[in-house]
Amino acid sequence: MNLRPNRSRTTAASAAAILPLALLTACGSGDDPGGDAAGGQVELTLAHSYTEDQPQHTCGAQVIKEEAEAADVGITVEVYPNSQLGGDADRIASVQSGDVDIDIQGASALAAVYEPAGVVDATYVFDDGAHLVRFFTDGSADQLEQDFKAASGGVSILGAWSAGARQFTANEAIREPADLDGLRMRFPGSAQYLLNAQALGAQATEVAYEELYLALQQGVVDGQENPLTNIDASNLVEVQDYVSMSDHGQNSNLIVAAPTFDSELDADQRAALEEAVAAAVEQMPGCVEEAEREILEKWEQEGSVEIVDDVDQEAFAQQTDEWFRANLEGDSLAVYEAIRGSAQ
Repeated sequence: MNLRPNRSRTTAASAAAILPLALLTACGSGDDPGGDAAGGQVELTLAHSYTEDQPQHTCGAQVIKEEAEAADVGITVEVYPNSQLGGDADRIASVQSGDVDIDIQGASALAAVYEPAGVVDATYVFDDGAHLVRFFTDGSADQLEQDFKAASGGVSILGAWSAGARQFTANEAIREPADLDGLRMRFPGSAQYLLNAQALGAQATEVAYEELYLALQQGVVDGQENPLTNIDASNLVEVQDYVSMSDHGQNSNLIVAAPTFDSELDADQRAALEEAVAAAVEQMPGCVEEAEREILEKWEQEGSVEIVDDVDQEAFAQQTDEWFRANLEGDSLAVYEAIRGSAQ
């Protein structure tokens, strides 16, 4: 499904006790010739891996919950942040089985289900966060969404937003591609991010996010890349001297719903949930901008890190575009070209 601009668990033991949507749906008119059972009262689980202070929770998951419940169509939403219902790989499997109803995932995590989805996280594939949202709202992502749904056994993409651009940090400034030479840069271990490292010309070193601070402190890696909110949440400026504003990728979040979304919610409930997701997508850019402004102001006042704002983004973008067009193939190349073709 595709939103249009004018439309708008805990521990493993406790997670097992959370009933899937199908069992929480009250009995309704199953003989409806239109195929829409009267949804009755449904309690949806919404899971993600972010802290309760990050925009993905405050302006994402919480807005979805509030808007869906305010529609008064029999929906309640229970939000489980901080990977309470498992890591990304575990949660997407739970979405496929219907044990988690809604999840907020990065595109690279969803690539475990359908590899070309990871291209959404390619470096410089989007011009900015607005471009990412436009791709998923103007019809450009229809083929990707259909292919992902088929490959995942019926999981729907309800919407997407950027949770901020990704930036480099290191103990020296990174202003142009040559500055990455000789640096051991931590990248996430997913296939797409390792491709990103190759495209950027970086020497990628895999380190778990939870171990990143210590790895930087001990010199296991020289630098890393993340959005400002993650850099701040993990206090990485305590062990890095420079934040280089490269804007080299959008930190994607895709909101996905279990196959039961189509079969166990009635038309009003599905519409309410889509509109709730659209409301969160609309609010996210302002929330991210405010959070990043506050972070940069705090760092400037503290003098804790030097902000490098004269990065040659065009040089990086040209290099990575040439690399991806030469090295991607098949459906992955098609997704890349569809995204670049939707740029304005």
